[in-house]
Amino acid sequence: MNLGDLVVRRSYGGDITFRVEDVRTHTAVIKGTDFRLLADAPLADLVRAAHPAMSERTKLAQIKANESLTRLKQERQQQSERRMAHLRDEWGQNSDKGYFDVPGKVLHLDGDPMYLKKSMALYQQLRVPAEGHHVHESAMADALFRLLPRVRPDIVVITGHDGVLKRPQPYDLYSLESYKNSYSFVKAIQTARQYERNLDALIVIAGACQSHFEALVQSGANFASSPGRVLIHALDPVYVAAKAAYTSVRETINMNDVLHNTISGSQGVGGIETRGSHRIGLPGLHDLSTLKVTPSVS
Repeated sequence: MNLGDLVVRRSYGGDITFRVEDVRTHTAVIKGTDFRLLADAPLADLVRAAHPAMSERTKLAQIKANESLTRLKQERQQQSERRMAHLRDEWGQNSDKGYFDVPGKVLHLDGDPMYLKKSMALYQQLRVPAEGHHVHESAMADALFRLLPRVRPDIVVITGHDGVLKRPQPYDLYSLESYKNSYSFVKAIQTARQYERNLDALIVIAGACQSHFEALVQSGANFASSPGRVLIHALDPVYVAAKAAYTSVRETINMNDVLHNTISGSQGVGGIETRGSHRIGLPGLHDLSTLKVTPSVS
C-alpha cells in the first residue's frame, strides 16, 4: 500500500473511494475522494481501486454533484431573467442600460487542503468572489478573529473533517465530546457571531461529515451539517454558499433547494430562514478599453 493509492474498505462493502494519506505499521490514514471523511483503517481491510475506478456510492455522488451544478447554473439564468423583468417594471428606461451583479463575498476556512482547492475552483467557476484558507479545525476560531475584520465577508464557510468518534461504550449524539471536530466548529461560529450578530449580515455555513447539527445552529450557524449524522459531499458547503451569494438581499434563500438539491440532501445539510447577499447595481459596467474620455486634470 502506497501513499496516493485509491482504495476501498472491504468491511464497508467498498462503499466509498478513499486516497491513502499515510501508511503506518498495520494501519493507514485514508481520506474520501468526494466525501469529507478522514479515517484510520487496518491495512488488511483495504483493497486497491484501480484508477479511475470508483465505488458506486462515489459514482452516484459525482453524478449528483454534476446535477446540482447544472441546476445552480439554470437557476442563476432564471434569476437574471427575473431581475431584468423587475428592473423594467421598477426602473423604467434606466433598465435598458443594463445592470451589474454584486454577489456576496465568501471567506472559506477548510481543514483539508485538497477540498479547499476543489472548493476554490468551483467558486471561480460559479463567479462567486471567495477567499480561502487552509486552517486546522482547532485553529479556526483564532483564524476568524484575525481574518473577519480584514476580509469583511458576507458569507463564512467553516468546514473540514468531522465525525462521530468510535468508542467501546455507547456514544451520546447529544454530547460534543462524541465528535471529532464539532466543538472546534462551535468555537469558530461563536467567534463569527461575536464579530457580527445579525444572521442576515453575516451568513455562517458550518460543519463536515456527521457534525453536531443542533449545536452548530444553536451557536449561530445559518446552515450546518449533518441533521442525519451522515457523510456530506466535499462541495456541499460551496453549493450553499453559492446559493447565498446569488440570492437577492430582498429574498430569503430557497430552503427547498438547500435541503433537496445539495449533494448530500436533507440528511446532510439543514438550516434556518436567511436572506441572500446578492445586490444589483445600475447602470451596466462599461468596457473601459472602448470608453473615450477627455482628461480633466493635470
